[in-house]
Amino acid sequence: MYRFVKRALFAAVVAGATGPAYSADIIEEPVVVPAVVGGWYMRGYIGMSNQFFDGLESELFSVPYAHGWYDEGGFASAPIFGGGLGYKFNDYFRSDVTVEWRGKSDFNALDWLQADELDPAITTNEYTGKKSELAFLLNGYYDFGNFYGITPYVGAGIGASYNTISSFRDANIQNSGGGWAGDNSEWNLAWALHAGMGIQATERMTIDLGYSFTSLGDAKTGIVYNDDPAYNMDNDGIDFKSIYSHDFKLGVRYSLY
Repeated sequence: MYRFVKRALFAAVVAGATGPAYSADIIEEPVVVPAVVGGWYMRGYIGMSNQFFDGLESELFSVPYAHGWYDEGGFASAPIFGGGLGYKFNDYFRSDVTVEWRGKSDFNALDWLQADELDPAITTNEYTGKKSELAFLLNGYYDFGNFYGITPYVGAGIGASYNTISSFRDANIQNSGGGWAGDNSEWNLAWALHAGMGIQATERMTIDLGYSFTSLGDAKTGIVYNDDPAYNMDNDGIDFKSIYSHDFKLGVRYSLY
């Protein structure tokens, strides 16, 4: 009898010691919180443009006899600076609004003309100037998923571009003449196609390596004047038709959530 009572007391003590610890383990079990996959983000980037266009148009080129081009014209590369604010809806879709300053790009072109039917002499005009844009785009992107910290994406954007032609000059070396046009800016529809990859640097920061095909619409000089007012002709400036660019960008996206 004595041994039975002694064993019963020992079992009670052990149960009392282990019972609270077992209960504590149940109460303190961590709660798993689902990871946040959406939220606001900021972005900034720099880049370089590689620009083209579909040619110059003006009534000034409608000379009575013959006119053509030795060099139809081209733009030098120029820097790009941009930034924006976006929202990530889920692991696959995000959208942002960007403002992009596209720096001044040098322009050069060279034409030839025969101005007099009785005089076969050919003269040339060398055109120079600068072009810049301020572009606003609403963009949407599809992220293909995270592969060891790298997320490929494609996207598209639409908006408007404020295109400026400045410092436009026309030099006619053979006749020691020339002309100039005042600076002019115009709004145009703009759109872009994007592709690239995001590289996860920290929990909130992503390095963005991107490419964009950007269509910027047309641009136009001011009225063109001859250096000698006696030779001025009525005109509405010179049009730069259908400007587009292949852009390469390096940027950072920073999540605010």
